[in-house]
Amino acid sequence: MERAVFEAGKALAELRDRRLYRSSHRTFEDYCRDRFGHSRQKSNYLIAAADVYENLTTICCQNLPPEDLTTNGSQILPTSEGQVRPITKLEPQEQWEVWQTAVQVAGGKVPTGRIVKDVVQRIMERTKVPNTYQIGEVCQILAKDNPELRGKGGSWAIVSAVNDFSCTVRMWDGEHTIGLQHLKSFNYLPQECQQMQQISDACGGLRLRIHRLRENENLEDAACAVLKHLGELKRPYLTAVEEKLLGLIEGEYGVEEVAGDSK
Repeated sequence: MERAVFEAGKALAELRDRRLYRSSHRTFEDYCRDRFGHSRQKSNYLIAAADVYENLTTICCQNLPPEDLTTNGSQILPTSEGQVRPITKLEPQEQWEVWQTAVQVAGGKVPTGRIVKDVVQRIMERTKVPNTYQIGEVCQILAKDNPELRGKGGSWAIVSAVNDFSCTVRMWDGEHTIGLQHLKSFNYLPQECQQMQQISDACGGLRLRIHRLRENENLEDAACAVLKHLGELKRPYLTAVEEKLLGLIEGEYGVEEVAGDSK
């Protein structure tokens, strides 16, 4: 029973990634609502929690014998999604260290989500590094071990707000708030940054055009690959071939060109 919620997360990930829900529903969100009575966001939380649970058990297996891998032995493992939600964005080793500290704070018992969150906050305060990013800076997305950044690894992003431990960035599919560990500066010169900022508006609103297409649940893999390539461009313009490919995909999926678009 303790593993049930995390097994559910693994099953949901397979349903989502392999698009098995399409046998009965148009979208993953519709499937989750009809089948389980909760939102797609809740499913994403369960999927992320399953990844954390797997990371904890993997590291645990490296340190403890198999007979101790239960909450009745020397290793305490999570029993609900809410307990690990505060550490889903951390690296696997960091997840392990935070969890072990939270177990100690909880007196050797399974810690609550609040305890885990407090431990994360204390560590962040103790190891606080000034956020040196600047508005308008161009960065690369590092998606490793962050399920919320799935499909965005390697993409460029432009900083639109600088926070204590994260940055809000503009990408081809909208704005996202991303932890500093998942950002890497391209170290562009100011003039190069200005050129990159034009990408969102160049070629007829490239960011908006890609975003509208990505919302289509029926996109084939070939179309997704082209959009991923365009989303990762490191120059403020489309080539003639890229423009034709984008226009072809828009025509195929019935997405009208934005008013005022220029070829």
